[in-house]
Amino acid sequence: MSVIVAQALHIFGLQSRVANNICFFDEQIIVYPAGNNCVKYHIEQKWQKFIPGSEKNQRMLALAISPNRRYLAISEILQERPTITVYELSAVPCKKRKILNTFDFAVQEFISLAFSPDSKYLVAQTGPPESNLAFWMWEKQRTMAIIKVDTQNNPLYQVSFNPQDNTQVCVTGNTIFKLFKYTEGTLKQTNFLRGELQNYMSHAWLSEEKVIVGTDAGKLYLFDSGDLRWETSIERKEPVSELPKEVPQHESESLIEFPVVTSPVYSKEEICETVTQQQVSLPRVSAIAAYSKGFACSAGPGLVLLFEKTDEKEGYQESREIRIPQDQCSSDPSQSDKQEVVCIAFSPAEETLLISTNKNQLYFLSMSSAEITKGETAHFEYLNHPIHSSSITGLDTCIRKPLVATCSLDKSVRIWNYETNTLDLYKEYQEEAYALALHPGGLYVLVGFADKLRLMNLLIDDIRTFKDFTVRGCRECAFSTGGHLFAAVNGNVIHIYSFTTFENIVNLKGHNGKVRSVVWSMDDYKLVSCGTDGAVYEWNLQTGKRETECVLKTCSYSSVAISPDTKIIFAVGSDHSIKEICDSAILREVPTFDVAYTSIVVSQSGRMVFAGTSSGTIRSMKYPLPVHKEFNEYQAHAGPVTKMSLTADDQFLLTSAEDGCIIIWKVYDKEGRGLKRERDVPYSDEVLITRTDMEEKTQIMLELKTRVEELKMENEYQLRLKDMNYNEKIKELTEKFVQEMESLKTKNQVLKTEKEKQEVQHQEHVADLLEKQSREVQDLESGNNQKLLLEYEKYQELEMKSQRMQEEYEKQIHEMEESKSQALEELTEYYEAKLLEKTSMLEKAQDDSRTQLREFEETKKQIEEDEDREIQDIKIKYERRLREEREANLKLKGDTGIMRKKFNSLQKEIEERCSDIESMKAEQQKLQAIIKALEKDIQGLKREIQERDETIQDKEKRIYDLKKKNQELEKFKFVLDYKIKELKKQIEPRENDIKAMKEQIQEMEGELERFHKQNTQLELNLGELRLKLRATDREMHKEMQKERDMEALVKRFKTDLHNCVGLIQEPKKLKESIRDIYGKYVQKADMVEIVGVDTDLHQEYTRQREHLERNLATLKKKVIKESEIHRADYVRIMQENVSLIKEINELRRELKVTRTQVHDLQSTLGLIRRQKKQMPQSTETSPERPQSPGVLRLNLEEETQRIIEMQRQEINYLRDKIQGQEKVLALRPSSGSKLPMLETGRSSAAPSQ
Repeated sequence: MSVIVAQALHIFGLQSRVANNICFFDEQIIVYPAGNNCVKYHIEQKWQKFIPGSEKNQRMLALAISPNRRYLAISEILQERPTITVYELSAVPCKKRKILNTFDFAVQEFISLAFSPDSKYLVAQTGPPESNLAFWMWEKQRTMAIIKVDTQNNPLYQVSFNPQDNTQVCVTGNTIFKLFKYTEGTLKQTNFLRGELQNYMSHAWLSEEKVIVGTDAGKLYLFDSGDLRWETSIERKEPVSELPKEVPQHESESLIEFPVVTSPVYSKEEICETVTQQQVSLPRVSAIAAYSKGFACSAGPGLVLLFEKTDEKEGYQESREIRIPQDQCSSDPSQSDKQEVVCIAFSPAEETLLISTNKNQLYFLSMSSAEITKGETAHFEYLNHPIHSSSITGLDTCIRKPLVATCSLDKSVRIWNYETNTLDLYKEYQEEAYALALHPGGLYVLVGFADKLRLMNLLIDDIRTFKDFTVRGCRECAFSTGGHLFAAVNGNVIHIYSFTTFENIVNLKGHNGKVRSVVWSMDDYKLVSCGTDGAVYEWNLQTGKRETECVLKTCSYSSVAISPDTKIIFAVGSDHSIKEICDSAILREVPTFDVAYTSIVVSQSGRMVFAGTSSGTIRSMKYPLPVHKEFNEYQAHAGPVTKMSLTADDQFLLTSAEDGCIIIWKVYDKEGRGLKRERDVPYSDEVLITRTDMEEKTQIMLELKTRVEELKMENEYQLRLKDMNYNEKIKELTEKFVQEMESLKTKNQVLKTEKEKQEVQHQEHVADLLEKQSREVQDLESGNNQKLLLEYEKYQELEMKSQRMQEEYEKQIHEMEESKSQALEELTEYYEAKLLEKTSMLEKAQDDSRTQLREFEETKKQIEEDEDREIQDIKIKYERRLREEREANLKLKGDTGIMRKKFNSLQKEIEERCSDIESMKAEQQKLQAIIKALEKDIQGLKREIQERDETIQDKEKRIYDLKKKNQELEKFKFVLDYKIKELKKQIEPRENDIKAMKEQIQEMEGELERFHKQNTQLELNLGELRLKLRATDREMHKEMQKERDMEALVKRFKTDLHNCVGLIQEPKKLKESIRDIYGKYVQKADMVEIVGVDTDLHQEYTRQREHLERNLATLKKKVIKESEIHRADYVRIMQENVSLIKEINELRRELKVTRTQVHDLQSTLGLIRRQKKQMPQSTETSPERPQSPGVLRLNLEEETQRIIEMQRQEINYLRDKIQGQEKVLALRPSSGSKLPMLETGRSSAAPSQ
């Protein structure tokens, strides 16, 4: 094995043709195919881990992840054989768990896979013409069942398991929607479609019985247990921004539509080409994914719709529209949202939605953000970066920066950073880019298009052309090591240009075929080229002539590399070998073992050689090259490798291929150590920016600075006004609170005296109630004893009845058993008689059959004897004929032997002549091909000559016309000069008048500015006053509402009290009603008031806090900028404000305590007064009324003490609650008037009103 090891670090790419190409491993890690690998990618941390493809893997077809997220199944083609490989994702690194490659049924490829809900079974759908559905127990590699899904070779798209049933499978395809159930070792179809058949593109299970299916005609069908329950049509929705626009076309470059994919086509796209234009205009539902609220489906190019379950029986309603964003790096941004959605996937927690498109792009959407902006059209975001969607034609690195430049047939040029694994720049053009070279400094890029070769600047945010070269169809270009020269290939000619003067220094001609690869030597004195004509030339750039040459016509070279000492040239081509060339001679040929090398690169140290193959693998070798298989081979790409490049420090290898993927490799030695850099030079951070861009940005910055200063001045003025207003309000509030405090103190003393009186009365009342309760208890005990005796007597009677019933039922059962036994005996006798009759009949039938057999045997013997006689006669006749024919055959054999000899001699002559003819034809074809190529070159050159002649003639004509015009203009000039002199004399007095008028206008403008400033100040004051008026109106309405509520509460309380007074003669009911009133009004009313106060307090507190925080922020800024004099003033004002706020808070606490005390005392006073009025009445009526049987209480004093303790606990609880409310009130301003809002608050409140 080779000592050199390459480890893949990062892949930029996606294989969109793989079915189900996005799988979630967990909430943050996804699995998707890129190149010939599967990538585990962390969405937030951006790292990648790789699951390399199997050896000799030709292509991947489908992915499937198990529901428990432990296993990944991949459908592959290995050496023309279909294979399913199951990987264990939980292992580090991922291991192969099972390989399914031996099948007892016909199969070419597996187009779709699915795991069962318990991950034990695997189902796979083969493509047409077999169209078999296979059901495995994959861990034991046991085929459970196979069934042919279709017999008409219709394309099939998807297979899936029921998410809750291991035995139910769904398959969809063109005119195919079938549900299968695994029972008794076979798969049986459980549904049968009715009506018009559709092209069913995709499906998803919504529940155990329900499946949603999408068609290419934009229809959605919901099937429940195989029966159609609901359907809807999706209308084609054009984005709002898609209006007809005229795109300006630049002469040099222009951005274009999204590139066309050239990678292997997805099976669904093949069908799309065959449908009519009417069907193409309909939105195709190419992908569906279910989630807890409903499902998501594609609705045509660039659009995904979310459907949620409605209140109807089985209906779903469109809830959200999500679009692919427009590409701002394109002149027609709407082209980017014309991508077909291939796959949709939800994360396990349904927080992220991922999609992949047929242009190899990955997009994601956060479902939480989608919920917040419900109703609006949401837009996807790129998961990582926009990547190439077609074959990569050019790749190059630089020395001074960690950059990689790539170009592709998708008409784009992209600049990548291989240290941060990010995309720095990209731009799309009108033509396909065929070749690319990055300047060693990393600030310029050379790109070959079909019509021109363009040299471009890599600006901070753009790739801008600044020089065009007339090199058409440039397929290869390269900067020299020093960057002062560059080579560009045009067919079989190599043009050498100077990078400083842009002059064509020399043209290197000598190749007969197209030049495929160009490499500069380290000292830039030599250039090595190879071509399809089998020639490898080494050019001396000082003389412009060939130094060495090696021509091998049987090989078409594809790539060439040179050792650092410029002695050895490495070339690879179509003859399956690496050639070491030195001094025009091939030193040795190293075989490639049945694989063609497409690209080769040598390290700066000369010890490492890397080669890319036509199968997409990368091979690393140590120099000198090994003759045997002593190299490391890595699974990399899903197509032939197009370009390879090693960084200047030999740390990283970069590869690209026809699959549109770019892979960054880290190079190590066998022990795992990274190769040391020869000199540790840091990368440069310089970027290019044009002067106009800089001037625009500086101007914007100046404008913003002036705007900030203006805003500061406005804010300072408004703060001063607010401070004045607050000081006045604080004074008013302090005066009000002092007056209220005095009045409350007097009320408090009155209430205390009333409370003491009520406590004495309450104790007396409790003692009476205890006596009555003891009497009632004794009466109840005596009544209950009598009831128990009556119930016991009834129970004894019922027991006697049940015994009698049991005896009767036993008698009936005995009679029934006797009748049953008699009936059985009669039936047995009847059936025995019938059996005897049947046996006699059987014996008679057997005798008849024996006699018939004897007769049949006798007739058979007679017939056989007759046949034997006839056979002997025929045998004698044919033996005679055979003898005659054998004699005739012997004669003919002799004749044929002679004829064969003659025929063989003639045939040899014909073959010799045919071989001569074929060799002559091959030579003729080669000559004709060379002639055609030369004729094409001649025609091209003739066209160029004609075009140049025409342009020369046009320019000569223009020069002649311009000379004539110049003479006429000189004549006019002389006349006009004279007129100008006369007019100047007339203009002088008028200019003086104009100056005077201008001065007057300036003065008037100054006055106008002053008036404008005054108007703006007045408008601001008006706005403040209006806002204050609105705030006071709101507070007034609130207070009025509170008054009404309190009046209604008092009325209700009065009515309840009136009803309670009517029960004064019944103490028990009176006590219950008083308790009800107390629970209803005292507690609930307090709670209502407290809740109301709480909400108001909370609002006030948050508003005051915001206001004070804003004040603090502005004051801090002012303190830093203003002088020390202003600081002292502000500190003094703040201290006064703090002392006032403290006083206000203390007053509020006292006020709240007194209010609660007054409320409690008023309620108790009212009760005591009413009781006093009713007590004499009750004493007068009591002797007339008959006394109720009373029951003596056991412990009167204990009962009263308990009640008193309960009341005390309630009082303590209420006091604690009041103290908690007082703390909240401390933060509230002292009056009902609210603080005025800041300017930002006013501006936001105004539109809402």
